[in-house]
Amino acid sequence: MDENEISSVVVDAAIEVRRGLGGPGLLESADEEALAFELKDRGLAGLILAGGMGSRFGVPKAGALLPDGRTFLEACTATLHASGADPVVATLPPGFDEPEIDGLVAVPLREEGLDMFASLRIGLQRLVGEAGWNRVALLPVDHPFVRPATIAALAACGAPAAVPSYRGKHGHPVVIDRPTAEAVVSGVIPGPTLREVLREVGAADVVVDDPGAIANCNTTEALQRALQFCR
Repeated sequence: MDENEISSVVVDAAIEVRRGLGGPGLLESADEEALAFELKDRGLAGLILAGGMGSRFGVPKAGALLPDGRTFLEACTATLHASGADPVVATLPPGFDEPEIDGLVAVPLREEGLDMFASLRIGLQRLVGEAGWNRVALLPVDHPFVRPATIAALAACGAPAAVPSYRGKHGHPVVIDRPTAEAVVSGVIPGPTLREVLREVGAADVVVDDPGAIANCNTTEALQRALQFCR
């Protein structure tokens, strides 16, 4: 999927919003909620992987702050909501104060030291009990600069799994369909990493014009670089 096709995904949704509102012209800020609703109607859920203790960052990255005062977790939640994801679930470190973020379901992990795939399975287990979604965006919390349009494009791909690619580099989030998510939870696809899952189901590459997809803010130095790179 190229840049024009990505734009088409969002523009098509915007057109549906404009038709529903009965007016011509470009999408205005007042229409943003309607656009999110139109994207939401396409059956996307969100899972934020935020269960790490943040040893390299110095604090759990779920609570790390951006210059605008938001936490990484708040930024990721807002991005998923803007892409139409609902429900949105986040795995969190043991003992982490449950955040008061509208539209976010917190799933505290019971023990420290779980790897990313274990956290992924716990989060997916919470989601598979929910009806109404057919794809889920898996967003690591240390990728707070991903654009909603990227997630919408991945969700529209149609493959069992989709991975963003920016300038030849794979990034995040990954979007998988519900059968793949259920297979991970049941152990039919055992992993032991997300990479093996993607290989098993034949993930598609989706080319995106979004540096945030490869901006892994896993240290304070990486965050400073991303702030320059993602402007």
